[in-house]
Amino acid sequence: MNRVLVTGGGGYIGTTLVPMLLEQEHEVRVADRFFFGRSLLTDHPNLEMVGCDNRRLEPKHFDGVDAVIDLAAISNDPSGELFQEATWAINHRARVRCAEMAKQEGVSRYILPSSCSVYGFQDADSISVEDSPTNPLTTYAKANLAAEEGVLELFDNTFTVVVVRQATVFGFSPRMRFDLAINGMTYGAWRTGKLPLMRDGSQWRPMVHVKDTSSAMIHMLDAATSQVNGEIFNVGSANNVYQVGPLGELVAETVPGDVEIEWYGDPDHRSYRVGFEKIEATGWRAQHDAGDGVADIVDALERGITDRTPETITLDWYTLLSKFTKILDDVLIDGELLDLSPEPEQPPSTAL
Repeated sequence: MNRVLVTGGGGYIGTTLVPMLLEQEHEVRVADRFFFGRSLLTDHPNLEMVGCDNRRLEPKHFDGVDAVIDLAAISNDPSGELFQEATWAINHRARVRCAEMAKQEGVSRYILPSSCSVYGFQDADSISVEDSPTNPLTTYAKANLAAEEGVLELFDNTFTVVVVRQATVFGFSPRMRFDLAINGMTYGAWRTGKLPLMRDGSQWRPMVHVKDTSSAMIHMLDAATSQVNGEIFNVGSANNVYQVGPLGELVAETVPGDVEIEWYGDPDHRSYRVGFEKIEATGWRAQHDAGDGVADIVDALERGITDRTPETITLDWYTLLSKFTKILDDVLIDGELLDLSPEPEQPPSTAL
């Protein structure tokens, strides 16, 4: 696949995925609103950045494109609940429309990054695999599942469609997020020396490093059509399915200095495990674990190249952008701000 269109390429996963695609000599066209700025992606001769809302993609965006990785989405449960209509429009309808347009414009492969959240919480003893029953509990998860169903209807002999259900992502990325489990735990332990955990720590959670989920998507670009067309793959690994207690201990041991785990609340009985044998049968393997992710985040924090700011908490940033939009709507005239610069001084008149 030579030219890849990545929607949402300026986000948390995209700013890791796009450089990896470029390293493998793909040409990349990123279509994104760039809510977090364009500077997070470094200029490259094979990189084209297009400012575009995924709800308004046009045929021209698919010109010369061989494959689409459709990352654009409202990206977590709290944001999905606050912006429910936008989540359905962006995470479901726009992505199905993107797949339909890609097929119409002759693109040969479409990859939908979805989420293991579509399984909901299951029996603690069960392991969810790709054909297990789904039980989405949030707007974010429900919209993802609807998108999966919509795009999978489109696959045929000339249009390969693949769905990848990602475990909870972690690790450092240029568009950093500290509202993800391991990332937030790492920041709190590093900043305060305290690590709050909900009792009793026996609950299971599947995780995947941001570099690994990116490599899985790249793997799907080149995987044999007969292996992947019309298929769903869980993305993660058995050694990254953690119980919360041992995961907290790992974070505490990896972060420099003394870190104290503080237990709070009633026991959390929400627990789920996911199996990853199907994707591993295609030849893909995860290369990173939670310790790697924690170490990378600590290094970035200590070097001062990331920190916890509104931009690194997705809901905070979306809320702030909404506030700014309302302020601008109130003061824009004909689509422009008033020119508030001082009037230039006029030279004194010399007329008699």
